[in-house]
Amino acid sequence: MSTQYRQVIAPAVFLLLGIAGILLVVIPIDDVREPPQFMYGVVLDAGSSHTAMYIYKWPADKQNGTGIVTQHSECHVKGGGVSSYAGERGGAGRSLEPCLDQALKDIPKSRHHLTPLYLGATAGMRLLNISKPIESEKILKEVGSKLHTYPFDFRGATILSGQEEGAYGWVTVNYLLENFIKYGFAGHWLSPGRDTVGALDFGGASTQITFETADVVEDKSNVMELRLYGRDYHLYTQSFLCYGRDQVLRRLLAHLVKNQGAGPHVSHPCYPAGFNVSMKLDKVFDSPCTADQMPTPYSPQDPLTVIGTGHYQHCLGNMSKIFSFDRCSFSKCSFDGVFQPNVTGSFMAFSAFFYTHVFLQRTTGITVTSPTLLEGATHTVCNMGYQEMLEKAPDQKGRLQDYCAASVFIQVLMLQGYGFDELSFPRISFQRKAGDTSIGWALGYMLSLSSLLPGESMGLRKALRPEAWAGLIFLFVFLILIVSGYLLLKTCQKKDSDSII
Repeated sequence: MSTQYRQVIAPAVFLLLGIAGILLVVIPIDDVREPPQFMYGVVLDAGSSHTAMYIYKWPADKQNGTGIVTQHSECHVKGGGVSSYAGERGGAGRSLEPCLDQALKDIPKSRHHLTPLYLGATAGMRLLNISKPIESEKILKEVGSKLHTYPFDFRGATILSGQEEGAYGWVTVNYLLENFIKYGFAGHWLSPGRDTVGALDFGGASTQITFETADVVEDKSNVMELRLYGRDYHLYTQSFLCYGRDQVLRRLLAHLVKNQGAGPHVSHPCYPAGFNVSMKLDKVFDSPCTADQMPTPYSPQDPLTVIGTGHYQHCLGNMSKIFSFDRCSFSKCSFDGVFQPNVTGSFMAFSAFFYTHVFLQRTTGITVTSPTLLEGATHTVCNMGYQEMLEKAPDQKGRLQDYCAASVFIQVLMLQGYGFDELSFPRISFQRKAGDTSIGWALGYMLSLSSLLPGESMGLRKALRPEAWAGLIFLFVFLILIVSGYLLLKTCQKKDSDSII
């Protein structure tokens, strides 16, 4: 029996030791025990209504790789956007401190000096730069000085153009969907061969549409050429300033005041019946977006009471008036004389598009996947009274009065403006995140400025992560022990059989 045991088991033991030895030579034990080091990047998205901070991370030994950047954490600054601190010395910088202090905790101290820090301001600051350029410059300098006091690698505070905002949002969407490049099962980066997805962004002061097109873009200001991973992308991108959610609501109210006269009372068909609000006229007209609607004479401190009437058709009629569909010097236009080729392919709609879509589903039970369903859900919401809305969405109490107008705006924008129809609209997905990463321009901005998006294709083979190797080692050892046990059992059975004979 001893000889038989050695003949069967000894090879298995030697095989086990050989495989373990090979794996230990190929993979240093430290790689299995220690988690990989990460690099980090921080982007402050200074929007018109608020500022959000996003922290991203990627393996430190793959800085020139891709498909590996993920969101580490996020922080939302309390209060308004940085543009709301115009005339308030130090206010914009101080507002960022809680989130920057959070970044100090979220990012390992050893990585602080290696972490790039960016601040990008969008449409709120673009508007301030139009109306009060000196104040705009002061705010940028102020926040820049504040960011310099932190131990990160501050790369600058700047105002993004509308086209940049749209293009970076498009990069984010397609990066997260792995439409540029994908990590394959065999350990290689692969071109997935999929079509890209268009990006629809609806912020507080502007809205953007960006998508890849094979059509000739007649207005060259709408062209964005990108080369990523050895492939050229020909993009159409357009940003509509003053067509963000907050500014649209303000423009609609300004239109109603102008049409009904600057009296103390105004009826609002997009506000629900049973909702009234009082304000000063400057809340309506203190914006470059409503300057052309300002009544004459105009006294900023004059009181105004807005009375909701909740009437879908009247709301639709008034909302349509803030668009211009009757002038176009190109072969085709979306609105306001802006050229746009026909929408093609799939799209992802995020920011206020997503939140409005969720609200419609929650309050009406309708999941909007077609123009007909969008009109039906919007009609239903606009004809709800304030108390009914409050019962269905009590946590949205401070915003309830605006959802009808926002829904009608999206209806006019997407169907009449962008030209989505029964065939193309179902190809829009409304999302806030892809995986654990928030969708917006911030990730695309950091990827582009940090050289994490190579222009040429990659022949890189990516190693398995240490925890994957550890799993393989365990699997090999487990299988070999099973085989060894099986052989031992067979040997014992053979011995018993020989004894009986």
